[in-house]
Amino acid sequence: MSEPLRVGVAGLGTVGGGTVKLLLANADLLAARCGRPIVVSAVAEREKSRDLGISLDGITWHDDAMTMASSNDVDVVVELIGGSAGIAKKLCEAALENGKHVVTANKALIAHHGGKLAGIAESKGVQLAYEAAVAGGIPIIKALREGMVANNYSRVYGIMNGTCNYILTAMRESGREFSDVLDEAQELGYAEADPSFDVDGIDTAHKLSILTAVAFGCELNFHAVHVEGIRHVSALDIHFATELGYRIKLLGVASRTENGVEQRVHPCMVPLDAPIAAVEDVFNAVVAHGDYVGTTMHVGRGAGEKPTASAVVSDIADIARGLSLPTFGLPVKRLEKLPTRPMGEHSGAYYVRFTVLDKPGVMADISAALRDNDVSMESVLQHGRAPYEPVPLVMTVHEARESAMVGALAAIESLDAVVEPPRMIRIEAF
Repeated sequence: MSEPLRVGVAGLGTVGGGTVKLLLANADLLAARCGRPIVVSAVAEREKSRDLGISLDGITWHDDAMTMASSNDVDVVVELIGGSAGIAKKLCEAALENGKHVVTANKALIAHHGGKLAGIAESKGVQLAYEAAVAGGIPIIKALREGMVANNYSRVYGIMNGTCNYILTAMRESGREFSDVLDEAQELGYAEADPSFDVDGIDTAHKLSILTAVAFGCELNFHAVHVEGIRHVSALDIHFATELGYRIKLLGVASRTENGVEQRVHPCMVPLDAPIAAVEDVFNAVVAHGDYVGTTMHVGRGAGEKPTASAVVSDIADIARGLSLPTFGLPVKRLEKLPTRPMGEHSGAYYVRFTVLDKPGVMADISAALRDNDVSMESVLQHGRAPYEPVPLVMTVHEARESAMVGALAAIESLDAVVEPPRMIRIEAF
């Protein structure tokens, strides 16, 4: 059997601790499947009092993660510290410059600096691997880059944040509002104390920008992603969605069009019979459209100690086997700089909820604003009457250009009878 592959793990939090546990617990299995032993030779963590529930005897402890980047007893640096800059970025850059492979679960780091890091890795002949950065335990990077390598992709989309999926599921099942369910998610450990990255869509946008680069062979462009979160989704919207035959999901959607790449993250109404509508709670799902394979859907746990550690170790195993692949499927210099399709050019159907005074002429004024902006109504829902009191008025519209829809809503919001800003959710026909 070949020489052991020596692994240094930086950061012993939930994922780091899980990675060390997995490497130790399944060491024999990994050695048999990889043709060589994989050993944890070093760890880096400032808090020496952290109890992982396992023995670290014989493993070098680094108080400063940066010393691991030049350590003679480490072949692979596993960065599980987190953050798009700071020590995480410095550690990865230094390790790659020193000819060490790097494995990370850090989606923010890859989304913002993946191109530069991949360039360093290529110049040094080492691997930069990040399977765990997107959709946790789902091997979606390998699926796109290896399993379906023969395909041209036209679209990739999915549920990539378990926190948001849990909140939307719980809102639908309980009828409670966003704020109440968010508090519950925090108590259960599904949401951070500051949940902004999750509920405002940033986490999903990081992951989507990475999938876009892999699927379309283009440069990373996180700043081109249109991002909306789920704070504005109400229990009332979820109720009406069910009545109309939809589920509301926070999706990341990337499409390659004749006019460029469209990347968007926002709540979507998806038909109840769409497979992704059945993905509930903390689960993730990613769907890819390939020209030869057709449509594939990949479902699993998108976070947590064990699923994420499984993805981290899958990258380590590839390195142990000697698998060498370009970071994003193509050498960095061959990644295309594709134009961005502006969100205003997006075309689709829409759900809109207005809060209006129930009085004569309101519907005629709304219809006129839609007509003037070339938007056509499909259906209207209004339950009950409350003359001259605010009531919800819900409608769906036929496919329209986003810029036209925005113009129509601005005109409608200015009407005296409209007492709250309109709420719009895009409808996806999968």
